Amino acid sequence: MLEGNRVSRISVRGFAVASATAVTAVGSVVGVASGSIAQPNDAEATASDATTLLADIPAGQQAQVQTASLTQQASVQAIAADESAKKDAEEAARKAAAETAIAKKEAAEKAAEKAAADAKERAEVKAAASRSSADFPVRSSYSIAQIQAMAQQMVPSGQYQCFSNIVDHESSWNYRAVNASSGAYGLFQALPAGKYASAGADWQTNPATQIKWGLNYMNERYGSPCDAWSFWQANHWY
Repeated sequence: MLEGNRVSRISVRGFAVASATAVTAVGSVVGVASGSIAQPNDAEATASDATTLLADIPAGQQAQVQTASLTQQASVQAIAADESAKKDAEEAARKAAAETAIAKKEAAEKAAEKAAADAKERAEVKAAASRSSADFPVRSSYSIAQIQAMAQQMVPSGQYQCFSNIVDHESSWNYRAVNASSGAYGLFQALPAGKYASAGADWQTNPATQIKWGLNYMNERYGSPCDAWSFWQANHWY
């Protein structure tokens, strides 16, 4: 009976020691996970105490105590890993949101710039369409420089070079140029020549009237002088 009682006391003490050992081990893991710094002497003392206490536990129960301790350690480590993964995911989400906001801002700025450019071009086209031969002084003859100056005032700035390229190829800026074989006439070699009359009755003597007709023709048929020039380059006529 005495021996039995002694075993019971050891068993009770063993479980108490196991609990203390597990708590100590878990406390160490939690301390590391939370960022606390364990002191070397404390760690050595804990390890020594745990070894001494574990030796007092019957051999049959030591494996159970060690398994319980390791299980609790793994649980604490898993919780710490989950918290770390959660923080990483939150940081990635914040970074993605910031990048998305920047991309949207850049897209909005580009859209605003394009809208402003389109509005400017529409205003220039409208202003050019409102010009007529009456806006320019009547001369008995016009130099190439004078005709080009008229065109620069009537054609939108972004379209002028394309416009000029076509005139260069069609008439070399000679508003009285005549094609001997076809009868095509003027800056744009209109055929028949009377087409210019839709822009003004003075089309034979006024380059501004021919310029207005040519600009309207390019806009209506191709969309713009640059679109007309693209067609000309592919076909050598327009």
